[in-house]
Amino acid sequence: MGRRLVPLTLDNLQDLPKRCRSCVFWELDPVSGEAAVEAGTSALEKEAWISAVLLDWGSCGRVVYVDEVPVGFVLYAPPAYVPRSTAFPTSPVSPDAVQLMTAFIMPGYQGQGLGRVMVQTVAKDLLRRGFKAIEAFGDARWQAPACVLPADHLTAVGFKTVRPHPTYPRLRLELRTTLSWKEDVELALDRLLGAVQKEPALRPL
Repeated sequence: MGRRLVPLTLDNLQDLPKRCRSCVFWELDPVSGEAAVEAGTSALEKEAWISAVLLDWGSCGRVVYVDEVPVGFVLYAPPAYVPRSTAFPTSPVSPDAVQLMTAFIMPGYQGQGLGRVMVQTVAKDLLRRGFKAIEAFGDARWQAPACVLPADHLTAVGFKTVRPHPTYPRLRLELRTTLSWKEDVELALDRLLGAVQKEPALRPL
């Protein structure tokens, strides 16, 4: 089974689930987001956001393929690029962190460790770029796939709560801790990136 994980660009945006391609929950503030949905321009706004972040900051997502079929994705960016983040009761995201906005693995591919591998891949990308941590708003009452990730999923992949809340706690993953994850996770990452040119593994200084 061939697996690969590649940066999100405008060229592979269409490989995200249809509802996610035009979702601007995180990319716009609540008022602008609602206006875009009503005007039918949310897909264009999504493309514009990705284009702007790629130009200003660089890679802001990854898409997972299994046998060339897109099966999942993850989005992340500094909080300055994520207007919705200020609307949460546990904001703001710490200034030394990048926000993990959302992620998704298709049914049938869940429970295989892909979510954890995606988080570790993002962590390694951000370490190379000089960041110290990833933070995310979790949904402690999560019941179905949505733009806000379930808090228990985030804790399962290494995040720790830094600001509690009954519904939307803010969680944090120190990037250096990902380097001490078990060897089997590293092997899973190698398998996932099988078709991608390997880069030297980062080691603690």
